[in-house]
Amino acid sequence: MADNRQISFRLEDYDYDLPPELIAQRPAPTREHSRLLVLDRSSGAVGHSRFDRIGQYLKPGDLLVVNDTRVVPARLTGRKKTGGMVELLVLDPYKPPASGSLEGHCCLVRASKGIRAGQVIELSRGICAEVIAAPMDGRAQVRFSGASGIVDILDRIGRTPLPPYIGRASGQAAPDDRICYQTEYARHPGAVAAPTAGLHFTKSLLNGLIGSGIEVAALTLHVGYGTFAPIRCTDIREHRMPPEFIEIGKEAADAVNRAKREQRRVVAVGTTVVRTLEWVYAKEGEIVPFRGMCDHYIYPGCRFAAVDCMVTNFHLPKSSLILLVSALAGRLRILSAYREAVRERYRFFSYGDAMLIL
Repeated sequence: MADNRQISFRLEDYDYDLPPELIAQRPAPTREHSRLLVLDRSSGAVGHSRFDRIGQYLKPGDLLVVNDTRVVPARLTGRKKTGGMVELLVLDPYKPPASGSLEGHCCLVRASKGIRAGQVIELSRGICAEVIAAPMDGRAQVRFSGASGIVDILDRIGRTPLPPYIGRASGQAAPDDRICYQTEYARHPGAVAAPTAGLHFTKSLLNGLIGSGIEVAALTLHVGYGTFAPIRCTDIREHRMPPEFIEIGKEAADAVNRAKREQRRVVAVGTTVVRTLEWVYAKEGEIVPFRGMCDHYIYPGCRFAAVDCMVTNFHLPKSSLILLVSALAGRLRILSAYREAVRERYRFFSYGDAMLIL
């Protein structure tokens, strides 16, 4: 566990220097051949390996928990009736059934000369989007028409919502991004960003781990604005996470509780799994089947009750994600490991290499 000397509530203390050329623009040619930095949080020791050798660091009986959300093509491009270009990123393509759709969908909006309430954006294939309320902080409520529902609209005319630090010469995702920017076990559509720690797993690697006695369970967190919303306050305790939809079924809940009872390690694949498990555990005192919204924000000083280890990628400076891994391993140890990764020329962010925190 991280000691108190590593805790800081100043956002600037979670910054680090990253050469731009280390921001991965493409995934590894073979998913499981990405590099793996192994951090022992008790000693701070760092080791270097390859992701397909992750089984060397796991134990028979470990429970690996993955996020089976599926990324939808949530980026849309259209024009105002005046001709100006507009880009929308739909932040909530999945909504619980009770929420309805009359209020529209929350979108990040980029437009030439701004945009106002009442404007209609013409997309393609006869689909239009009406801005219900003027944007605040770059977000607006938008109502879509011309198709049966938002997931249908996005499947028909949307593009893969790559993060802005992944550049493409055309300004658009490449055709293979629809496959690469998706975990191989993705099942439930609703995410607008990939749970990137899972991108390194292949079916054969998972089957090999299962064959060696490692258990695998799945839950769902539909990655939305909460995961990548920037922190705009200097004191990290003042940040609030926009909620995202989660679902844990009985099978996954039973698997986690059984592992905890038997003192086996729960290994979370990604920050979304950590937030989901810790959120439900904090509410219920154990993992129970749950379906609803989660706004759990984990930063240094928080205690972990459900998760013992995690697989993760290298995260942006001063983001809620680097705060979470710092909460688990300690700020100084994380920053030291990141400096080591830079020296060793690891690839960073969504399409980059992985870290295993033990």
